[in-house]
Amino acid sequence: MPKQNHAIGVFDSGLGGLTVVKELMRQMPGEDVVYFGDTARVPYGTKSAESIVRFSKENVAVLLRHKVKMIVVACNSSSSHALGTLKKTYTLPILGVIEPGVKKAVAVTKKRTVGVIATPATINSGAYARQIRRSGRRIKVISQACPLFVPLVEEGWFNRAETISIAGEYLSGIRRAKADALILGCTHYPLLKQVLRKVMGPKVYLVDSAREVAQEARALLVKKGLARAGKRKGKYLFLVSDEPKHFQKLARRFLGCPVGKVKRV
Repeated sequence: MPKQNHAIGVFDSGLGGLTVVKELMRQMPGEDVVYFGDTARVPYGTKSAESIVRFSKENVAVLLRHKVKMIVVACNSSSSHALGTLKKTYTLPILGVIEPGVKKAVAVTKKRTVGVIATPATINSGAYARQIRRSGRRIKVISQACPLFVPLVEEGWFNRAETISIAGEYLSGIRRAKADALILGCTHYPLLKQVLRKVMGPKVYLVDSAREVAQEARALLVKKGLARAGKRKGKYLFLVSDEPKHFQKLARRFLGCPVGKVKRV
C-alpha cells in the first residue's frame, strides 16, 4: 500500500483528542484515522513529566502497529512534556497541539495579552508561555489551571449553572487582565465554548487548538506528498487501553455521531 494511503494516527490520554479527530474528519474527510485513547491511565494532567514521556512513547508504539503515516499528539500534557523526545525518537511527522494554537493566538491578539487555560501539568510545564515568547512578540501571558473542566465535560455538563460558576472563578484573573485571546489548552475544552464565551464575552477570541492542529496536519501532509488522493470517505479505527463501552458512549458526545466498535488493546 502506498504511504499516502496509510492512516493518520492520533493519541490522547483519554477522550479529549476526539475533538482533534472531529476536525480531521471535517477538514480531511478522505483520510483514514486511527485513534488511541489511553483510558487506563487517564488523566495525564496530574502525572509526572517522566511518566508522561514513557506513556507517550508506548502510545506511539500502539499506533505504529497500524502503519500510520503521521502522528498527532492530541494531548496537551504529552505535547508539553514528550513532543521533543518523540520527534527525536521517530522518523515520521509528529505534530503536537501547542504550537498551532500559539501561532493563532499570536496572530489574533491586538492587546498583546493572551490567556491560557489547561490542566495543571500543562500549565506547570510552562510550554505555552515559552512558545509564545519564541514568537518574538512581547505578549503578556496569563495562565490558569482548570482541573475541574475535564470531569465536567465527561459528565456532559456543558451549559449547567455550576459549570458557568466554576468557569467564572477560573477565568476571573484572565478577565481582569483584559486578555483578548484565550487558548483552550486542553482538547476537552472546545466542548465548553458556549460557557467560555458567556464568561469571557464576545470580544475575546477562543483559540481552538484542535482546529488549528488539524489545519497544520493537512498542510504538512500536502507538503510531504502524503495527502491521500481521490474522493472517498475516510475509515476510522478507535482503540483504548480500558473501558471500551464507556469510551464508545462518551465518544458520541465528542464527535456528534456513533463511533461503531471500539477495540481494547
